[in-house]
This record gives sequence, C-alpha cells and structure tokens, in this order.
Amino acid sequence: MQQKNKIIIIGPAHPLRGGLASFDERLARQFQQENFHTTLYTFSLQYPEFLFPGNTQYSSEPKPTDLNIKVCINSINPFNWLKIGTELKKIKPTIIVVRYWLPLMAPCLGTILRIAKKNNVTKIIAITDNVIPHEKRLGDKPFTKYFLKTVDACITMSEKVLKDLRKFTQKPAQQITHPLYDNFGEAIQKQEAKKYLGINAHENIILFFGFIRNYKGLDILLEAMSLLKTKKSNIKLLIAGEFYEDRRPYDDLIEKFNLQNQLILKTDFIADSEVKYYLSAADFVIQPYRNATQSGVTPLAYHFEKPMLVTNVGGLPSLVPDKKVGLIAEPNATSIANKIIELYELGEEYFLPHLREEKKKYSWHILTNTIVELSKNDLQK
Repeated sequence: MQQKNKIIIIGPAHPLRGGLASFDERLARQFQQENFHTTLYTFSLQYPEFLFPGNTQYSSEPKPTDLNIKVCINSINPFNWLKIGTELKKIKPTIIVVRYWLPLMAPCLGTILRIAKKNNVTKIIAITDNVIPHEKRLGDKPFTKYFLKTVDACITMSEKVLKDLRKFTQKPAQQITHPLYDNFGEAIQKQEAKKYLGINAHENIILFFGFIRNYKGLDILLEAMSLLKTKKSNIKLLIAGEFYEDRRPYDDLIEKFNLQNQLILKTDFIADSEVKYYLSAADFVIQPYRNATQSGVTPLAYHFEKPMLVTNVGGLPSLVPDKKVGLIAEPNATSIANKIIELYELGEEYFLPHLREEKKKYSWHILTNTIVELSKNDLQK
C-alpha cells in the first residue's frame, strides 16, 4: 500500500563520504522537517575499489542518528538492481529523488527505476549534477540516455547542465540555485580556526577546497602563486582536499616554482566536522576551474560568508556576481594572480553585505518545493 508523502532518496549517504553524501543527508533532513516520511537508499558498493580515485570511500564520522539510511544498493550487481527495484515497486513511494552525477551509475540506477515505476504511482525526479561528465569515457551517452528514459522530470543547479540535459531529453526540467551547505556548523573566529590548523595568526590565507582533479585547475592556481611570489604578496595558499588523481605533476610544479613556503598542504580527506575550520581560517575561497557545471564549494563559501574568486567557465560566474560576492577571473595564471591581489585590495568587508543578501537565495525549501511541484505537474498531465 502506498504511504502518502513517502519520499525515497537514492544516492550517496553515510557510511559513504563526500559532498554528494552531505547533500543527500541535508536534503533528507529538509524533507523530514516538512513532514515527509523520508528514507535514504545508499550504496553497499558504490565503486569497485580499483575504480575509486581516493584513499577510501567511507566516512570516519559517526552514523547520523536522525536519518533513516538503508545501505543496500550494489552498483555492479544486476541481481541486486532487480531486488531493490522490486522492493521500491512494492513500497510505492510518492516520489523517488535520484542523484545522477556519473554515467557509470546509469545501468544500476536506470534498471532500479524502471522496475520501481511499474507500480504506476511513483514519480521519479532526478537531480542531475552532471549529464555530460568532466572526464569523458566510452559509453557516456548511451548510459545517460538509458537513465533519463526512466525519469519524469529533472532538476539542475546550473544553466550549463540544463543545456546539456536538453541534448538528451525534453522532459520537464527546472534550474534552481544549489542550496547552502549549512550542515557543517557555524563559522568560528578566524584566529581560533588558524590556531586549530596550526597556521600563523598573521598570515594572509586563500583556500582551495575539495577533491583535487584536473578540471579544478589547481595547477593553474599554483602557477598563479608563483606570479604572486614575484610580487612579494605575503599570501599563502591553503590546499584542503584529497588528490583524486596522480599528485606527482602538482608536486613537480611546487618544486619547479619553489612554492614550498607559500603553501599549506592538508591533502587528506577533510571530515565534515573539520570543514568549518578551513573555511573560517581563510580570507578568500579560490575556484580556479578550467571547466565546470556548478560547484558545491560555492554554497559552502556562501554559508561561511567567504568572498570567492571563480573562473569564467561553466555555471560559476552566474553564482558569484562580480565585485559583489567575489571576483571573476579568466582561467589562466596571470588573470587569477591579478584578481587575488584585487581581492585583498578590496578587502573582506567590502563583500560581506552582498554575500549576506545573495545567500538568501540558497534555500533548501526551494529545492524540496521544486521536487514536489514537478511531481504534481507530471501527475496532472
């Protein structure tokens, strides 16, 4: 029997770690606050170990006690897909919200959803983080087509992804602003955060935060730091995030430009409970991406009220109004170095009023309401 207002969220969640897991758990809490019976279906096996780029897929944080998380989906076992799909078909949730971030997941998710929606009750709303992935692989397009045939509507969090989506489907879709990552605690005093991280209280700190992959442009930022070094800017770069690819080219750049004294390397995975220290210690957040759809770092910076520098690629500039909440640079070292200097010339206080006003748009209720309305619109057709 169908239970009214029953929501299933399919995607990463504890014991898995990372931005998607944090997002899905925060979304589940929002649905619970709005009186939906909410269950997270996450992966017992998300990636085979040989495909996972980091050190571990699993969180060191304790399991959330306020969430109903079912660890049950095996991304490479078709028999498991049939089992989970049949289970969801019988449960008859009002809505299944499914995350789509990688075509590799399409066979698993697409099969589960095909079976689940045979109950002729459940509506499938996909949150599409990426439709065309950053790192392209054989099979991406047919996998994405397979997945999208199962959904009733999509939500994107950037214009770029919406445009990419339209290359595959004309199904209902709506773009919203990525909600604030407000689940990492409140900001703390900068000096306290620096002390916790072992950073000199008087140092000027810019922050690169998140997994390190080629498209995020850390190599460009390192070259920019070499230009800042010649200007004797007294700025240090705090790199906080795990390498998701070979770190040797980055180490080679650090040695080539002799940047050891300009960098603070914290390149292990940053646990959720530690995030507030890194954001609070920084003067500015730098996103030197060479390509992008949207970035989870942006709503994180908004929550901690940190001005940003983003590059003029993908959906980043639309989320960071220039000279209001940050600055926009071109994706090259010279432009980034010049804009970092301009950030310090303007100062943090210059950006704060705009940041506080702009962050009001980043509401979790807007996301839950959009999901519900898309499902209703489909029901009425």
